[in-house]
Amino acid sequence: MKNTVTTFKQAKEQGEKLTMLTAYDYTTAKLIDEAGIHSILVGDSLGMVCLGYENTLSVTMEDMLHHTKAVTRGAKNALVIADMPFMSYQTGCYDAVVNAGRMLKEGGAHAVKLEGGKEVCPQIEAIVRASVPVCAHIGLTPQSVHALGGFKVQGKGGEAAQKLLEEAKAVEQAGAFAVVLECVPEKLAALITEKISIPTIGIGAGAGCDGQVLVYQDMLAMYGDMSPKFVKVFANVGEEMKKGFAAYKREVQEGTFPSGEHTFKMDESILDKLY
Repeated sequence: MKNTVTTFKQAKEQGEKLTMLTAYDYTTAKLIDEAGIHSILVGDSLGMVCLGYENTLSVTMEDMLHHTKAVTRGAKNALVIADMPFMSYQTGCYDAVVNAGRMLKEGGAHAVKLEGGKEVCPQIEAIVRASVPVCAHIGLTPQSVHALGGFKVQGKGGEAAQKLLEEAKAVEQAGAFAVVLECVPEKLAALITEKISIPTIGIGAGAGCDGQVLVYQDMLAMYGDMSPKFVKVFANVGEEMKKGFAAYKREVQEGTFPSGEHTFKMDESILDKLY
């Protein structure tokens, strides 16, 4: 079944949990799509897990378009959401609409995601008016890592909790079809989920959200640079990959690979005629 912003809305109304994973290439997107995951996020997290940056701030529009194109070739049923990178929308509504449009027109995405609450509502409204679906993102917003003083849980105090609830309502009012809640206390995330009509997608926000998202390299233990509390390893693919790489090295050095079954034959009499 093709997943769309409409099916996201229906899932919320029917109490069905939504699943989202990141992907940055054709092969991974195809596997995630075939597993039946509802949505694929082409996250600017690619800056860290694919490009080796310290954070997401260095990611460009060209980076995002390159990876989004690859993902959309592999995803047939998942709703593909592309992250708007740092400074592609903060500069104003015009830039936000142009860059969001590029994500759909050039990248093939079905929607875009941008970080922030009330301060980016004008951009959300403008992008939605241009017929581009928007997923909002509040709580811990990685593009604001320096302003936040690091990767910290958001909304723990009374004033901060009230602010997050108001921001969730604001992005809903601005026209977002869903909102990511990152690193938000479980009870607060559940309350926000009850108070708004659009789906909440949690990452480090507890099971009370309408859905969940994880970076696929985290949940498969392929990225060891950070180990967030909210990540569960569902398969130790990283360790299996290292075992496979080591076995390949060993067999090549021992001369056992490639063996006869991996090579091609010819009429050896031809070789006697070569000079």
